[in-house]
Amino acid sequence: MEKGIEIRWHGRGGQGAKTAALLLADVAFQTGQYVQGFPEYGPERMGAPITAYNRISRNPIRVHSNIYEPDYVVVVDETLLHCVDVAAGIKRDGAIIINTPKSAEEVRPLLNGYTGRIFTVDARSISMKTLGQNFPNSPMLAAAVAVTGVMPRREFIADMKASYEHKFAKKPEVIEGNMKALSLAFDVVEKALEEEYKMAV
Repeated sequence: MEKGIEIRWHGRGGQGAKTAALLLADVAFQTGQYVQGFPEYGPERMGAPITAYNRISRNPIRVHSNIYEPDYVVVVDETLLHCVDVAAGIKRDGAIIINTPKSAEEVRPLLNGYTGRIFTVDARSISMKTLGQNFPNSPMLAAAVAVTGVMPRREFIADMKASYEHKFAKKPEVIEGNMKALSLAFDVVEKALEEEYKMAV
C-alpha cells in the first residue's frame, strides 16, 4: 500500500487486541486519515489466538484483504511467540512491538530469524499498576502509536481521553487508570526510540 502503513495485531481472545485495532482506526480517523480496522474472524473463543489489522493512509485505501506484509506487528501476548510466526511477511524496515518484561534481544531468538527492530513493553505490569487488572490493550495501543508515529502524542492522548469518556460514561473511575496506562507505555517507547537514535548517530 503506497503512502500508508499496515499493522497486524496478534493476541488471544479476551485480551482486547481487536478493540485496540478498532480504537487505533478511530483515533487515526480523527486526524483526517483514511483507515481500516478489522479482525480476522475465526474460532474466537476466550484465550484462542486472534489476529486483527489496521491500514492507515493519507490517501483512499482500495485494498480490503488481510495484511500479509505488514509494516508493523503488535504482539499483545508473548506466549504467542512460541506457537505463531508473528514475524511472517513483515517488511525489512518495519518493527515488532511485544508485550513482555524481557528485552528485545531476549525475545529475538523466538522470531524465526527476524533481524529488524523490536520494541518491548511490559503492558501487564503497566495495566496492573494503573488499572489493578491485566488489560494489556491500552498500553499496547499507546506503544503502537508511539512506534508508528501515526499521530503526535498530545493529539493521541486528547483523542483517547474523549473516547474513554464516551465509552466509560457510566464507569468514570476507570478513565484515569486507562489514561495513565497510555502515558506510561508511551514513555517506555519514547525512551527506547531516543536510545535507538543515539546509537544511530
